[in-house]
Formats: sequence, structure tokens, C-alpha cells
Amino acid sequence: MTAPVVTDLGLVARTVAVPPEEVDLLDFAGDDGLLFAREGVGLAGRGVALRVDAADAAEVLAGIPTVDEVGLPGCGPVAIGALPFDRSAPATVVVPAVVVGRSPDGTAWRTTVSSGPSAAGEVAAGPRTRPPDDFRLTAARPHEEWLDVVAGAVAAIGAGRFRKVVLAREVTVEANRPIRAGDVLGRLRALYPSCMLFSVDGFVGASPELLVARTGDQVRSQPMAGTIPRSGEPAADARLAAALLDSEKEREEHALVVEEVAAALAPWCRALDVPAEPSIVPLRNVSHLGTLLTGRLAEGAPSALGLALALHPTPAVGGTPTDEALAWIAAVEGLDRGRYAGPVGWVDARGDGEWAVGVRSAELDGNRARLFAGVGVVADSVPEDELAETQLKLQALLAAVVRP
Repeated sequence: MTAPVVTDLGLVARTVAVPPEEVDLLDFAGDDGLLFAREGVGLAGRGVALRVDAADAAEVLAGIPTVDEVGLPGCGPVAIGALPFDRSAPATVVVPAVVVGRSPDGTAWRTTVSSGPSAAGEVAAGPRTRPPDDFRLTAARPHEEWLDVVAGAVAAIGAGRFRKVVLAREVTVEANRPIRAGDVLGRLRALYPSCMLFSVDGFVGASPELLVARTGDQVRSQPMAGTIPRSGEPAADARLAAALLDSEKEREEHALVVEEVAAALAPWCRALDVPAEPSIVPLRNVSHLGTLLTGRLAEGAPSALGLALALHPTPAVGGTPTDEALAWIAAVEGLDRGRYAGPVGWVDARGDGEWAVGVRSAELDGNRARLFAGVGVVADSVPEDELAETQLKLQALLAAVVRP
């Protein structure tokens, strides 16, 4: 029998308005804080008021009384987390002791969660060290061996074991001094301004893919699958984008993802719009096929975190059918994904929140960083092309981590 969640925690959330010009979310998070932001909008936290199981987050947040001094939207206690790719692994989220936020309209606020009668003081950042200037890169698996794994997956698809499987590669970076999260995030913000920046307990990245967002009864998801490089020359990139839209292989891979995301969201929605055609989502070095699903949630629908748990893993990071693809990944991939490709984001006491797919990401641990990139393998995948795609995707984090 599951023990009841203790909600009488003696904590109170207190919110005050702050001048927007004083809020830089990345600076507030620093090297050891929490961050989820895009284009200057989002949340940053410091300190830990609570760390709770992800499944209990909604009940715990609802049990923290809120003193709202300014009537701000989006304030009150929040939980921020990066969940493991493995659905059976323990998953926790953090309720920060102090969180600052900024809304799309520029409104900014600060919420503290504490047991005292007044707002908690500033949570001190850790000591800063000199950035590293010497790096060593190592691929976890030789290219030829990884190509054989992809060829094996293509053969398994041909034999009818599954329709798609996502295979990842890992590259390890060893530096001569600690790799600082704040430095990496600053470079990612400059390189990929339209992506969702995140930092949770050493897991950092800039994801282009929205798993799910909930605001009241409105829900959004933008699954992505299908990738092509960009040249930086407008006419050439237009031709590449047109080729991506015309590619039968890329369209099939993308359609598999959209179909399953729509099927997972539909039971919770009283209306769900699924565009018939994907669009191009351009980034600095690649373009993706993306489809923005929008809907209205039915009464009793889960929180944003609950929806993220219900959707994960989509075929964009696992495959389809899900169980067969995940079993293949466990048997042949040869790496521990950890939080790579898991949900990362936030949820508040109302159930609102935003969760990205934790791709374009790295696990930082002192002088070491583990970088990941994955590709969707389908029936007509060419192993050498899939290897080249992982190399393109790895450039996003390599450009931010390796600065000799």
C-alpha cells in the first residue's frame, strides 16, 4: 500500500513583484541553480525547499499555502525537474527555496518558499573557478561498431520487430578544470536563442522540442522528427528545407511521432487540432520537421507534469511500438541515457507548466561532460547518414562545452 503524501509541511510561498530589468534568469541560476527559460521568459531557482517524487508533485505543491502580495499570474510554489529516460527509474523534482520568473508580457516576480514569517534571504551561489582550457573528446563507441548497430536495427525493422527505433551516441569531454553550467548555458543562449534552455542538477541543454505545455485548459505539444543540415546561405537552406518536406523517409518518421503524441493526448482533450502537414523548424545548424498540436483539456485532465509522464517517451526519442523499441534500445545501445531525452521542465500548484524533451543536452560532473545525440531509424535508414546526423546534433553542445 502506498503511503499518503504529507502535505502539511509548515512551508509558505510568498511572492513579490520585481522590476523586469533586474531579472536575468540565467544569471540568477548561475552554475548550480535551476533554469527553464526561452527568449528571456521562464523560471530560475536557487536552493531546495523540498525534493519530492515526481508523482507526488501536484499534491505537495497544492499543500503549500501561498501569500500573493501582488496578484501576479504564474507565481506561487513551483517544482522544476529533469526526469530519467527510463520510465521505471526513480524520478524527483525540486521545489526551489527561491524562484524568479518572467512572463511573456515582461511581468517579473520573486517567490520564496520557507517556514519563517518572512521571505527567505538570497541563496548564495557556489565559488567560481577558472574555466577549463584543455579538453579531450572520446566517443563511447567506435563509429564502425555504431554503424553495425544501426544496420542491425534496419534489419530488425525489415523483419517486422518494430517500425522505428531511436538510437543514441555518447561523447565524453574531459577538461582540465570544472566545466561550469553557467558558461555552457550562456553560449547556448547565444547560439540557440529560440530553444528552451534548462539546467537541473548538472543536466544542461537547449532543447528545440516541446513535449507538452499546459496553461489552464489549453494544451500544446510540438513533436519533432526529421532533420537536415543548414548551410547558412538562404537560397541553399530553402532548397534543403524543401527537400526535407519532400522526403518520404523523413515524413514517415515524423508522422509516426505525431500520430502517437496525438493518440496519447486525445483522451484528455475535449478538442485537439492536429495539422495535416508539418512545418520547418530552423535552428542554427539544422532544420527539423515539426508539428504544433493545440487543444482544450477536459475536466479532470492531469497537470502539465502528469501529461509529460503520460506522453514520455514519444517515438521521437524511443520508437514505435514503444515497448518493442525500448527493449531493443536496452539490448543494443550500450549506454546509460540517464536524463538524456527524458522530460525536463516545471509545474506549478495549479497544474500549469511546460516540459521539453531533454535533447541537445549534456550531463556535467566536475571536469567531465557526457554529451548525447540520437537519430530515428526506420526501414530505409542508411547507417552512414544516421552517423552524420548525430555529428550535426552533437555540434550544438560541443560548441558550448569545448572552448580551448
